[in-house]
Amino acid sequence: MPHDPAWAKAFELEVGAICRGLGGSIIELHHIGSTSIPGILAKPVIDMLGIVEELSIVDQQTSVFRSLEYEVLGEHGIEGRRYFRKSAGHGHRTHHLHVYKFGHPNIERHVAFRDYLRSHPDKAKQYSDLKVQIIAARSMTSSQYMEAKHPFIMETLTAALQWYRNPPITCSNLR
Repeated sequence: MPHDPAWAKAFELEVGAICRGLGGSIIELHHIGSTSIPGILAKPVIDMLGIVEELSIVDQQTSVFRSLEYEVLGEHGIEGRRYFRKSAGHGHRTHHLHVYKFGHPNIERHVAFRDYLRSHPDKAKQYSDLKVQIIAARSMTSSQYMEAKHPFIMETLTAALQWYRNPPITCSNLR
C-alpha cells in the first residue's frame, strides 16, 4: 500500500508503550523497514529496531512483551537478535521488533539502509517499483518475495554502508 504518514505516529505510540514497560532497559528504538521510508509502498507492519546493553535484560523481561501482546520468538534464525511479533485480530501482523546488543553489525545495516533510501529518493522509488513488479509477476510465498528483492537489497546495502560510513564533508561537519 502507499506510504501512510500515520505509520510514524504508530511507531511513536508503540515506543511509548515499550519504554513504559521496560523502563530504561532499551538504549534506543528506531523505526526501520519500508514504513519508515516516505514515498515507498509497504505492508502496514511497523518494523522497529531496539538496542540494548545486554540481551539478557530483554530475556528477563519477556513477560513485559507478552503483556504488550507480542509473541516472544527468541533469535528466530538470526544469532544475537531477539525477535518479537505483534498481531491484531485475525492474525494480521502490526509490529515487528528486532532487538540487538549495542555494537551488533545488523544495527548499522538496518539504519544505513533506511537512511540511504530516505536520502536518495530515486533509489527508494526503484525499490518501490521493484516491489510492485514482483507482486504483479505472480503470487508467491513471503520467502519467495524476499528472495526476489534480495539482489536489489544487497546492491543497495553495499552503497548504503559506504555512504553511511563516509559522510560527505560539509561546512557544518568542520565545526
